[in-house]
Amino acid sequence: MNIIPALGIVSSRRVLCVLSASLLSLSVQAATLTRDNGAAVGDNQNSQTAGAGGPVLLQDVQLIQKLQRFDRERIPERVVHARGTGAHGTFTVTDDLSDLTKAKVFAAGTATPVFVRFSAVVHGNHSPETLRDPRGFATKFYTSDGNWDLVGNNFPTFFIRDAIKFPDMVHAFKPDPRSNLDDDSRRFDFFSHVPEATRTLTELYSDSGTPASYREMDGNGVHAYKLINAKGEVHYVKFHWKSLQGIRNLDPKSVVEVQGKDYSHMTHDLVAHINKGNFPKWDLYIQVLTPQELGKFDFDPLDATKIWPGVPERKVGQMVLDRNPVNVFQETEQVAMAPANLVPGIEPSEDRLLQGRVFAYADTQMYRLGPNALQLPINAAKVAVNNGNQDGAMNSGHSSTGVNYQPSRLLPREEPAAARYSQLALAGSTQQAKIQHEQNFKQAGDLYRSYSQKEKQDLIENFGGSLADTDDESKHIMLSYLYKADPEYGAGVAKVAKGDLARVKALAAKLSD
Repeated sequence: MNIIPALGIVSSRRVLCVLSASLLSLSVQAATLTRDNGAAVGDNQNSQTAGAGGPVLLQDVQLIQKLQRFDRERIPERVVHARGTGAHGTFTVTDDLSDLTKAKVFAAGTATPVFVRFSAVVHGNHSPETLRDPRGFATKFYTSDGNWDLVGNNFPTFFIRDAIKFPDMVHAFKPDPRSNLDDDSRRFDFFSHVPEATRTLTELYSDSGTPASYREMDGNGVHAYKLINAKGEVHYVKFHWKSLQGIRNLDPKSVVEVQGKDYSHMTHDLVAHINKGNFPKWDLYIQVLTPQELGKFDFDPLDATKIWPGVPERKVGQMVLDRNPVNVFQETEQVAMAPANLVPGIEPSEDRLLQGRVFAYADTQMYRLGPNALQLPINAAKVAVNNGNQDGAMNSGHSSTGVNYQPSRLLPREEPAAARYSQLALAGSTQQAKIQHEQNFKQAGDLYRSYSQKEKQDLIENFGGSLADTDDESKHIMLSYLYKADPEYGAGVAKVAKGDLARVKALAAKLSD
């Protein structure tokens, strides 16, 4: 509905009043949600999957078109992870993983060159690095099997569990399109409909949301992946980078002090320490589950909003970053990280968020950098690339063959059986439905109770301050999520946000565990 032109020449205050009234009436008499072609959308909350636990289907045009449109919203700045810092280094294996995977990157003693891009997730390219935000932790491994990208964050969980909600989530986090100003009420209007975000929001509003440096934070692959060994056996894994520099975050008082002196404190820190020869290090750990063990939890282990409590960690190797970029644009800004960059022995799990990211990240990098993005030096594999892809903007290849197709007797290109994907048994009908075991609040409560008294108080003040000016209904729904996670947590934030605790308790009592 085009509201403004119908108003005629009126005062700006009159425009805002009519706009607000119109938006309010729309919330009561909702219009049908459609795709760009005008067709109605039957389910905008869940991707189509092959059965309850199967992978996401390419035929889900709402998911695909929504992600495609979202990937093309910015030129040329990244839609997310725009503010970034990169460094080169080496990953060395200390524990042979050949029992789990045929990927050579995990063979005993292997040293693999890497490029890591750290980033803020939501804020723009020139935003202060003190702003509250998850931090990207993306690693490109230049392996002898081809390039593998482990694209994750400093938090071990994410806000949503289905990629179909990713554009909506980022839109809610971004500034109001009418004013270009940040608006907490828009975020909480969205998250009041997304209870599974409670744990990650708890981490965001804790001091972990304002790290002191990139060196002093952990990294996580977030999603479950599948490792496939030479026998074809499948194991599900989660990847975790552990900082050997320790963990250090800024409390609210420190954020104000640092931002007043340096809006690039994290970049300055990383560049300076590498230049001084004080090379930062991280140990890589994995958690491992067999396919049979997936069913033993009271939540879905492939849900990206969950950690795997009680699952042992196995150390794999160590990464050392020892070289800054020579040219930030050519390296840090042109690096094209994507979960689609996989090698034999490493596959995506059926995690619905990861399934969408496998498409969306590669698609958005192709949009930003062109179809030949992987020919750029920072993205080029260290092994020979041999396929029939051709032409396109900025093609710097040197192909001299006339055989740009496959199969061919003139120029055979083999398809090794060892590179085939593992098989996944499927049953059931295609569907659009929530996962079966949500458990939206337990891990948020566990996280809150793990904090020190000061960390709890910082979290309560941060979260309550942001919630205070949110619309009344969204505020109390959010408070009920926090109260369901932990009564002390919910009551503390309710006091700061000036919520009605009795109302919060009543709403929380209606929530499922």
